Amino acid sequence: MNIELIVFTGLIALASILLSPRTQSLPSFFLGRTATGGSPALFTLVFSQVTTWIFARSLMNAAILGFYYGVWGTLAYAAYYLSFITGASIIDSLRFRHGYNNVQSFLYDRFGRAGTACYNFVIGLRLVSEVFANLLVIGILFGAAGSDMYTLSILAFAFVTLLYSMAGGLHASLRTDVLQMIVFLVTLTVLLVFVISDDSFSLSQFAFKPFVFNEPGPVLLAVALLQVWSYPMHDPVMMDRGFLADRSTTRRSFYHAGWISILCIMAFGSLGIFAGANVIGGETMNATLTRLLGEIPMLLFSATLIISAMSTLDSTLSSSSKLLIVDMQLVDPSIRKGRIAMLLFMLLGLLMVFMGNKDLFSAVAVSGTASMYLAPVIFFSLWGGRTDIPVWSYLGSFVLAVTGAILYFTESSSYTVLMGDYHKYTKLLFISATVMTGGCLLFWAGAKTAAQPVKMAQNPV
Repeated sequence: MNIELIVFTGLIALASILLSPRTQSLPSFFLGRTATGGSPALFTLVFSQVTTWIFARSLMNAAILGFYYGVWGTLAYAAYYLSFITGASIIDSLRFRHGYNNVQSFLYDRFGRAGTACYNFVIGLRLVSEVFANLLVIGILFGAAGSDMYTLSILAFAFVTLLYSMAGGLHASLRTDVLQMIVFLVTLTVLLVFVISDDSFSLSQFAFKPFVFNEPGPVLLAVALLQVWSYPMHDPVMMDRGFLADRSTTRRSFYHAGWISILCIMAFGSLGIFAGANVIGGETMNATLTRLLGEIPMLLFSATLIISAMSTLDSTLSSSSKLLIVDMQLVDPSIRKGRIAMLLFMLLGLLMVFMGNKDLFSAVAVSGTASMYLAPVIFFSLWGGRTDIPVWSYLGSFVLAVTGAILYFTESSSYTVLMGDYHKYTKLLFISATVMTGGCLLFWAGAKTAAQPVKMAQNPV
């Protein structure tokens, strides 16, 4: 048991609780407004965007991909953070070109109830997977899967995060994000100093895996470049922060969050690359890093994951509450009902942890593939301004994307082998390209049908 790590986690948890005053204002709880009704400043938005998108799962994935596939694996994961650039354009078009205050309203006007039902299903899946993935990382840090320490750490972490999230909602999340991001940057910087000063470190190690197009790293990079067009729109944490400030502040917050996030992901992923270049035999990444760096740097390694897990989890709970109470309007809005919504999503996440799949990247790939049904929506309806795309095009794209997501999950988990013995990332590339192409063809066909004039029947004389 690592006492230092437990103490560090306790201090961050205590500071987060103290920074989360109990709010009784609906705009503060659901929309992140200050006590005087003001919008968050640029600095707050940037740090909140970065720390909520640098998930504990993301850091771990970036390092693991670097460990197995070198710089191309980490670069592939970093490419997902180009979503901040496409996300900025999506938000700008939604708010200031079309005049909507959330994604659901836009989809309802274009595609009716089917539009919002499909979207809410996908982002609900996304939010539950975020709760699951970040809790899972915490459990792995404190004990072997199934052990008492594993279970206890997950439950304790879930309780503390839920406690301060329920107290202050989105306003509390924004306040704690700033603290958590500052601590994260300091911890990551100190950790990198340890790595760079190590005698075994060399920049040449970044080339231990050469670029080969059909290798998993470059293939996953191609997947990311396909998915970043739709990925931000299905992430309610990012989208929610796009409706909090004025146009200039919002745009700049996305752009700054983009380059900062990419640097942080590459920096943390370099730890995995460093380990992969120096691995001996069948060592795991953590075992290699511990041998190379020692106990103190590994404590910092775990600390960065804990900080990012907490910052992402509170934001996920805030967005979950807003989804059910404000965006879906299932009940009349109240803070009490918002807190109940947070509890519901936390319980669903815990259920997935103790009963679900333990592959961290599967959650990213499955939700990212499902989100690709939104790509033609963005291209044709949002950016293209088409208001006449038929509902069947939208539903066809949705069914295609969800089928692709399910297929990837079953193939990557070895439940099926319908796509042969290709690497799972190669399968993901095939699926993503098919979903993107098929969805756009469905929208193109729908647009062509809508553009054709209606032929009047001839009355015989």
